[in-house]
Amino acid sequence: MKKYLKNFIKKNLESFLYFYSYLGYRVFFFTFFSLCIGFLDGLGLTMFLPLLQMVASSDANPSTSLGRLSFVVEAMQAVGLGFNLTTVLLVMSSFFVLKGFAVFAQSRYGVSVLQYFITTIRKNNIQRLNEVNFKYFIKSDIGQIQNTLTNETERIAMAYSSYFRAFQEFVMVVVYLGFAFFVDAKFAIMVGIGGVLTNLFFKAINNKTKMASHALTSKNNELQGLLIQHVAHYKYLKATGWLKDFSAKLSVKIDELQSVGRQIGTLSAIVTGAREPLIIIVVSSVIFIQVNLLDSPLGPILISLLFFYRALTSVVATQTAWNYFLERSGAMSNLKSFERVLDLNKQSGMNTNPLTFSHSITLKEITVQIDATKILSDINLTIKKNTTVAFVGESGSGKTTLLNVFSGLLELSQGQIILDDITVSSLQNNSYQKKIGYITQEAVIFNDTLFNNVTLWAPKNEKTVSQFYKAIQDASLDDFVSSLSEKESILLGNNGVNLSGGQRQRVSIARELFKQPELLLLDEATSALDSETELAIKKSIDYLKGKLTILTVAHRLSTIKESDTVVFLKAGKIQNVGTFEELITKEPEFKRMVQLQEL
Repeated sequence: MKKYLKNFIKKNLESFLYFYSYLGYRVFFFTFFSLCIGFLDGLGLTMFLPLLQMVASSDANPSTSLGRLSFVVEAMQAVGLGFNLTTVLLVMSSFFVLKGFAVFAQSRYGVSVLQYFITTIRKNNIQRLNEVNFKYFIKSDIGQIQNTLTNETERIAMAYSSYFRAFQEFVMVVVYLGFAFFVDAKFAIMVGIGGVLTNLFFKAINNKTKMASHALTSKNNELQGLLIQHVAHYKYLKATGWLKDFSAKLSVKIDELQSVGRQIGTLSAIVTGAREPLIIIVVSSVIFIQVNLLDSPLGPILISLLFFYRALTSVVATQTAWNYFLERSGAMSNLKSFERVLDLNKQSGMNTNPLTFSHSITLKEITVQIDATKILSDINLTIKKNTTVAFVGESGSGKTTLLNVFSGLLELSQGQIILDDITVSSLQNNSYQKKIGYITQEAVIFNDTLFNNVTLWAPKNEKTVSQFYKAIQDASLDDFVSSLSEKESILLGNNGVNLSGGQRQRVSIARELFKQPELLLLDEATSALDSETELAIKKSIDYLKGKLTILTVAHRLSTIKESDTVVFLKAGKIQNVGTFEELITKEPEFKRMVQLQEL
């Protein structure tokens, strides 16, 4: 029984529970409004047909002709209302006015709940993404992340609206059926059977729609991934003549997306077109059977018919809304899967205590493993504060991975990190990482002004502007900025398209200088630049030596000659440590690298 109940809930209430996880008690307010609307509408319809019929008759006691609906007349008489046309119309109008207020309240409340739902989803999933470990992120599908946080979130907003529209219509069905059964149970049962039969038709359409919705989500993920690559590699594709070929791949995906969208649209059109004909066929068939085969009087049937027409309209409206929900159910499945994966890959062991170091950082027996591959193993190293340490070695030796350990991006598989005398298992700590400056080969440039790129959107005031220009001067960008009519307000464009390679790197350096870090990480920061620009940037970095701790990875060995310590890595292990000149003497492979670069 327990297993059956669990499966029933999973099959029929899974979506409701998902919405409830975000909305809580708010979904019950929505239910309350739906009940009010249905009940008030039902009372209004009750007044509309039988009471007007009684007003027009000569029966002295109209309640005797109303059968089960006589409670309405009795209630009016109990509160002292005369039974006449004016009173009936006023009471009927009052019910529909109250219904109008209930509809307004539900619609207004629904807008607020929808906005709350979408805002919460976006914030929660951005927070989830921020908390995933770096090992997962570097293997993740960027297209899926992009699509889920943008298109899929919009689709799930529409899924939510359709789901609760279906829920509201279902509540209306229950209310109308309640009134219809109250008036003529036999007629109600027969129409109910007809409604069940029509449901078989809609169920087949719903299953096809659900499958198409999942296909649409998959195609959207693929398209988003290709679009990101198209924009990111546009320069290369255009320069090498591959742009047309890559665009052809995009075109194929767009056509596939269009095909799935057309299929969903066709299924939706079938549901919309079949709605009213099915209602009329069911109602006409039941009336024919009642009157011609069962010899039932037409009067009670007509009284009940109005309720049933409303009920059947709501049944089909429920099916239509549910079909719209299923069209977008793929987005919900995708979002739930996305949230589950992010939660499973949440960064563990995040240290919330403030971390800093005054003397040294020591790595003790460090091992870093990604999947089954050991990237670093048995690393023992001490970095003294305000020294410059360079990591060298062949490609794949683990240099960048070691830098990622110091930055707190990677969790340790084994080993310890000691800050002064404090032992920690990871450097994943916001207070520590706030003190890090990070400059890579591909300079990070935001599509914003120079000021916002350097200050990372600090409020613009006398202090920050002064600090900005000091950083610009120390990064050797002052001549460039002086030549600009917009000065610090110049827009740098997508990925710094308006800057040269050297200027982009100088902006990166200025950003770190503005931040005033304690630890500066340089990962191939000058390898993509010409010699003259490299020399200028090297002077900017040399200016910082002795003032902060600098860890650098470089293939151009000329940039690390003045380092206090050079660490030679091979196959994920430290093979030798010393000054530049010492390593030339005691490390043959390093000596060979120096000779190849003619230093």
